[in-house]
Amino acid sequence: MRHLIPLFLLATPALSDPPAIEAIIATRAADGWRFDVTLRHPDTGWDHYADGWRVLDLQGNEIGMRTLFHPHETEQPFTRSLGNVQVPEGARQVQVQARCNLDGWAPVMQIVDIK
Repeated sequence: MRHLIPLFLLATPALSDPPAIEAIIATRAADGWRFDVTLRHPDTGWDHYADGWRVLDLQGNEIGMRTLFHPHETEQPFTRSLGNVQVPEGARQVQVQARCNLDGWAPVMQIVDIK
């Protein structure tokens, strides 16, 4: 005897919007660089929220990471900062990538000019 399983009971991957980077400000400081990153994400609570962003050199090496420890469902978009990022000497650009706790790293990275 064959049993049919209703489609809605099968596990499916989450189909949601990745965190979007709306703005990035990079400022040189005495102890490195400071990045102020504004994110937008349809946070729904602890089950699904933007949980971080990182700064990478152009070769993809992580040089800074900002972890976000709670959802921001009532604060959209929101800006968080990360200081003391050590950008490699001579670098003219870096990349910033956002992440959510359900879908992982967003596929699109933003390029930031370092002056």
